[in-house]
Amino acid sequence: MPSKAERQRWARYWERAAPRTDASMRFMDRMLFRDSRAWVCGRAVGEVLEIAVGTGLNLPHYPAGVALRGIDLSPAMVELTRARAAELGRDVDLCVGDAEHLDLPDGSVDTVVCTFSLCGIPDHRRAVGEMVRVLRPGGLLLLADHVAATAAPLRAVQRLAELGSVPLMGEHFRRRPADEIRARGLEVLESERFAGGVVERLVARRPT
Repeated sequence: MPSKAERQRWARYWERAAPRTDASMRFMDRMLFRDSRAWVCGRAVGEVLEIAVGTGLNLPHYPAGVALRGIDLSPAMVELTRARAAELGRDVDLCVGDAEHLDLPDGSVDTVVCTFSLCGIPDHRRAVGEMVRVLRPGGLLLLADHVAATAAPLRAVQRLAELGSVPLMGEHFRRRPADEIRARGLEVLESERFAGGVVERLVARRPT
C-alpha cells in the first residue's frame, strides 16, 4: 500500500496540476478517449455521485433531470468545477472528498460515475468498494478509464511508463477495474474496449 508520504506527494502534484488539467484531458479525449464522457454520463439517472470530478469536464454530458453531486481530493479542482458549473447554469453539490472514504450512507445514490480517475486513486480497490457501498440496490456504476492493454507489447510500454508516472503522480496504466467490479458481485450490463484495449468503459448494476 502507498505510504502517507507518497499520498501527500501525489495530492500536491494534482493540486498544482489543476490549472493545466483541462488542456491535457481535452487532448486525451480527442486522441484516445473519444466520446467516453458522453457515453458514460448520458447513462446516469436519479441521484448521481461523480468521484474525482476534476475540473468538471463531464458536466455538459449529464441528462438535465439528474441530481448531481461531485467530490475531488483537490480543493483547486473543486473550485474549477464550481466555476464551470456556474458558467453552464448547472446545479451541482460539490465538496472536497476522498474516494476511499466516502462521507455518505450505505445505499444512498442511484448512480456513481468515475471517468479516467481510478488510475490515480492510491487504493483503487477500496475506492470501488466505497462506490458499491453507496449505491442503492439496482443502482448503476458507470466507469471509463485507461487500463491494461490487450496486447503484450502495449502492456510492456505501459509498464515502462509506470516507472515514472507512479512515483511522480500515482498514475497507473495497467489496472483492470472491471475485474474488481465483477468480484464484488455487480452485473456488467455494457462493456467496450478500444485503442488496443487501452480504454475501457462500462455500465454495471448492483444486484437488487
